[in-house]
Amino acid sequence: MPILRLLSSTTFRLALIYMIFFAGSVFALLVFVYWSTTGVMERQTDATIEVEIRGLQEQFTSGGVGRLAEVIQRRSRNAGDSLYLLAQADGTPVVGNLTAWPKADMGEDGWLEFSFERGAEEGNPSHDARARVFEVQGRFRLLVGRDIEGMRQVERMIRTTLGWAMAITAALGLLGGGLLARYMMGRLDEVNRTSRRIIEGDLSQRVPLRGSGDEIDQLAENLNAMLAQIERLMVGMRQVTDNIAHDLRSPLNRLRNRIEVALIEQQGDASYEATLRQTIDEADDLIKTFNALLGIAQIEAGALRDEMTGIDVGAVARDVVELYEPAAEAAQVALSASIAGDLALTGNRELISQSLANLLDNAIKYAGEEGVVEVLAEERDGHICLCVSDTGPGIPAADRERVTERFVRLEASRSAPGAGLGLSLVAAVARLHEGRLELDENEGGSGLRACLYLPRG
Repeated sequence: MPILRLLSSTTFRLALIYMIFFAGSVFALLVFVYWSTTGVMERQTDATIEVEIRGLQEQFTSGGVGRLAEVIQRRSRNAGDSLYLLAQADGTPVVGNLTAWPKADMGEDGWLEFSFERGAEEGNPSHDARARVFEVQGRFRLLVGRDIEGMRQVERMIRTTLGWAMAITAALGLLGGGLLARYMMGRLDEVNRTSRRIIEGDLSQRVPLRGSGDEIDQLAENLNAMLAQIERLMVGMRQVTDNIAHDLRSPLNRLRNRIEVALIEQQGDASYEATLRQTIDEADDLIKTFNALLGIAQIEAGALRDEMTGIDVGAVARDVVELYEPAAEAAQVALSASIAGDLALTGNRELISQSLANLLDNAIKYAGEEGVVEVLAEERDGHICLCVSDTGPGIPAADRERVTERFVRLEASRSAPGAGLGLSLVAAVARLHEGRLELDENEGGSGLRACLYLPRG
């Protein structure tokens, strides 16, 4: 049931615990206010009675019992909340505004609390009173007190208010906890529904955002980024599987057919040796292809992120250029480099070196005889830029994004050696370093300029 699910939710329980602590704090505060208020009123009442007593003592001292009785009679006519009663030792009233001596036991401190009826008429409501009692010359008793019914009403009102405050606090706490739990359950249900659809195979599902920018929206953004990465990896895995099925089937078939023909034709040792050498060469190419695929998969999975250290990209670029100078010379390609100083960043030296080597190898391969290849390493807008430009045929603008996918080779490059994984690895290395790979037309309108941008931070 929805109500039971709501009540059993973690959010509701947390809200209930908070409400209990909050209600306890409110209760303690109100009890303190009640205790302070009643204490002040009682102290004021006692102080008023003490003042009355001192005044009457002065009257008794100056004029005796007669003077005391006269003063009590005069004050009793307009007494307000003050109570006076001068009575004989047996309790018979002599003068005052009380009709009878109260039937209550006096405390050890001389204070007496009792109830009385205001006025002589029957049926008058009973009032509470507080008084002090003294003996006068051994033959009389004097009672001086105050009507504290008003104070008792205030105390009852505060207690009633305290009860209502606690009830309202509890009701609002439960209501707020229920609304909060319902809101949180609604947000979490969106995540759960998205997760179930993804489990069923729909990797395009994303957690909806409310646009509030709160913690749930931030969690949803991170989940969506994770889902996008998972979808991209899954699509990439399917593409790799399809590409392996199409692009590696042919070399494997050629390898098998060559061995089968060599066994059928019963050729001489020299022919067998040539066949074996060709087979080894093609097997090496297949191993290189699988190693490249494994490397790209590791890079995209972030498995090599922990191997990043501080490196000098300028030194890496100089080493790669020096390594490819013989290849450029053999291909009759003019190779030049312009490498700036202070190109330090945090990254994977081996991957950056391999990426630059792939770009340089492609540039020399497609620049053609008498071609020109230039390597540029510099800083641009907080990024270290590694650019390799050539004077070859270039890549059409419509194909520049597609060529970074695995096994993609344009028609112009079908005759050249390779498996179509070089730019895929460079793009993966760029993503690992939170950078980017940009392919553009070379200056002058011919050839290709491939730039790898790596953030320095």
